[in-house]
Amino acid sequence: MLHGWIILDKPLGLGSTTAVSAVKRILREAGEPKTKVGHGGTLDPLASGVLPIALGEATKLCGRMLDATKAYDFNIRFGEETETLDAEGQVVATSDARPALVQIEAVLRRFTGEIEQVPPAYSALKIGGKAAYARARAGEEVDLKSRRVTVHDLTIGHPRESGHDEITLSATVSKGTYIRSLARDIAHALGTVGHVSYLRRTRAGPFSLQSAISLDFLEEAAKARQLTRTVLPLDAALDDIPALPVTPDQARLLRHGQVLVGFPATPGLQLASSEGIPVALVEASADGLRVVRGFNL
Repeated sequence: MLHGWIILDKPLGLGSTTAVSAVKRILREAGEPKTKVGHGGTLDPLASGVLPIALGEATKLCGRMLDATKAYDFNIRFGEETETLDAEGQVVATSDARPALVQIEAVLRRFTGEIEQVPPAYSALKIGGKAAYARARAGEEVDLKSRRVTVHDLTIGHPRESGHDEITLSATVSKGTYIRSLARDIAHALGTVGHVSYLRRTRAGPFSLQSAISLDFLEEAAKARQLTRTVLPLDAALDDIPALPVTPDQARLLRHGQVLVGFPATPGLQLASSEGIPVALVEASADGLRVVRGFNL
């Protein structure tokens, strides 16, 4: 059974759940044993780029991927704000104002670091157990609370002459940051309105476009019975976690959820491995090693 990551370069028009279904179908048609498949962070149908797909035991790390820092390239089209804050929605506000490049450069500093952000009404956030986008589509008034997010880096991607309708930006952001909201707020700060006309995720945690493959490439590899060369190892998602070698006997105890007492290790989260095989994510403390997430490999 396959355990690890397929880093998909998700095409436009495909939802994250549909992408997972496509990977399941490809695995099934290749005769692979039935395995769990999940994704490490939703990507809108109108966005393309890095979508980590977890297989087997790697699905236990999807939560960590959701929390990971992500990077995007995106365009803001000035002059029209839409209900969805992207190119799909109806226009709800217009403006003739077009910011100059120097104005854009100056305002970006206000959106770098910790900022307050109101998520889009058309988002998957739950309000009273129902997705905000479902309420918005039903014509309900959607009131989402402001939240604190972090924009680690925000730069102009391809400088352009002032007076044009669009600007390309690159952003590295914390979990929970909505690029559509960022675009809306930047446009408002520039005295105009705008929406996201192009969005591409270039990085999710440790995974970048360099390791991403298309669904077509995955399908061809499956037909050639070479699926394993498209799958990154489970611990590829844990490049920021220190490795901790354990003996086979210690690995057996950890696999049974037991605490290893008197184990000399640096305090904090670590990846216990035995003979190169991941055993468990463990929390090291003065009390010993405690299993946070075990792997059945």
